[in-house]
Amino acid sequence: MGADDGEARRSFDWGVGRYESTAERLLPVAHVLIESAALHAGERVLDLGCGTGNAALLAAAQGARVTAVDPAVRLLDAARARAVNEGLDITFLPGEAASLPLGDASMDAILSVFAVIFAPDAAGAAAEMSRVLAAGGRIILSAWIPQGTMFEFTSAASEAVRQALGAPRPPEPFAWHDRDALAGLLAPHGIDVAVEQHSVSFTDVSPAAYLDGQARDHPMAVAGLAVLDGLGQAESLRARLLQILETGNEEPTGFRITSRYVVATCRRETEPFATRTRH
Repeated sequence: MGADDGEARRSFDWGVGRYESTAERLLPVAHVLIESAALHAGERVLDLGCGTGNAALLAAAQGARVTAVDPAVRLLDAARARAVNEGLDITFLPGEAASLPLGDASMDAILSVFAVIFAPDAAGAAAEMSRVLAAGGRIILSAWIPQGTMFEFTSAASEAVRQALGAPRPPEPFAWHDRDALAGLLAPHGIDVAVEQHSVSFTDVSPAAYLDGQARDHPMAVAGLAVLDGLGQAESLRARLLQILETGNEEPTGFRITSRYVVATCRRETEPFATRTRH
């Protein structure tokens, strides 16, 4: 829930619920990012907003030297346990996108699977990614395209919680999915942008089963429904969300919805822009 509301990332702990189940559904996207990154053994790679470590583990398995950063300590612990179980050497650090615990020019590639897109300060996150990215490096990130059933689902949930709390409407989130917007954000750092569209499907035995799983496991759903339960408004939201899922269902004998996203490949010039302009 609330997958397109960047402000929400600051209001609760992404370690609540069981994000592991969501991460499992997003593993195919991590594979797409790894393929796009074309990593080489020995490269220094950052998984930014690593969650339970999908991209970090895939990169390390290819011989990269991986550092994984996330603000949720419980998710870092889960990712660390996975790495130990698979015999992979990964450094896990707590941190935020706008304040990375890393040195200048310390990474050859930065991966972010639906993570940096939630940074409240897009410009700050861009500056930090630029700072830690080495000359000739690249940033590979995924961002949802804000349309379709899942977008309607998450938007309805976020709006219901906002109205219940009497909170002001948040500013429009940065359009990480838009090539021109992203190019404008990264151009001052000497980073060029190209995007490709992809899609991922979410499935279950029925729309109701999918909704139940989201309500039980997804951190934003757990936090939002806790608020609405206390106000006696949770059941009306559940009914609305189920209607959205049933209307958008693509599988009459079960449940499937397809969400589109972009993978942005952002490449730094061999020489950082700030250095080049001093010549």
